[in-house]
Amino acid sequence: MARFLARWGRAASQLATDLRVGGASPVARRFHRNCSTAITATGGPGGAAPAAAIATSSSPPNRLFNEQEVRLNSLFWSRPCSLSLPPNSPLRVAEPSFEGIKHIILKLMLFYSKRSESIRRAKIVYRRITSQVDKSAIYDVFHLEKTFKTTFSLLVLHMWLILHRLKEEGKDGTEFGQFLYEIYNHDLELRVFKAGVNLLLTKWMKNLEKIFYGNLIAYDAAMVPDAKLDDLATSIWRNVFSGDGSRTSNDAAAAPVQAMARYARRESTCLLLTDKEAIFTGNFMFTSLENHQHKPVKMTNQS
Repeated sequence: MARFLARWGRAASQLATDLRVGGASPVARRFHRNCSTAITATGGPGGAAPAAAIATSSSPPNRLFNEQEVRLNSLFWSRPCSLSLPPNSPLRVAEPSFEGIKHIILKLMLFYSKRSESIRRAKIVYRRITSQVDKSAIYDVFHLEKTFKTTFSLLVLHMWLILHRLKEEGKDGTEFGQFLYEIYNHDLELRVFKAGVNLLLTKWMKNLEKIFYGNLIAYDAAMVPDAKLDDLATSIWRNVFSGDGSRTSNDAAAAPVQAMARYARRESTCLLLTDKEAIFTGNFMFTSLENHQHKPVKMTNQS
């Protein structure tokens, strides 16, 4: 994790000026621009869904937008709670147990070493992240188009939520965070390759790494006690919703941005309420968003 923290520190010093809340780094601007050409040439334009996409041709745009805005403004105000899975949950994952000769062989192969155990558990934690990010619910709730850019941005946001929680566990959290980051980095490389980037992969990964650390710095800064109330929403707009890294959100995206800021702040508090064992074993789940998905308004013909 020392290597991980060193990179984080270098990113903080290098990007302190243009990655603090309200700014947009040259790397981020290139990323937004390149996503619309290189990667999203295979998956559509990145960023938030335009306001026109929110309304349907069969319903009055103003009325539908107002209904959606009211719905978004009502989300994520509930009291935070632990995200630990109950003991009888079928979603819980237990450490594999073997007996006899198989146990002896695996022990000789260091299967039960602390490092191997940490890697297995970090993979489970990362699956919790991808489970939340890869489901359609998160894009529907926050009015996002599912593209490489938005998926990457949401991966980074949820990685930050976990890494922010792991800081509370001192050295153990630091070491575990390094394993988690390496798993994330490997998965990201596969996602970039699947998105159609076969050339200059190393360059893309370096740019994405800079954006990753820049986002972490911005989110951390937005959560310090003396941060402004809207700092987190500003960072989320710039890192997740904005197509060009602009500083302020447009009217159509204001409600989704504020809703995601409340979601992120609430999840962060929920993770703090989640016990160490659940965090380190991956026996927790992010708040389900399926029940918050938008249900299309049915319009009836009136004579």
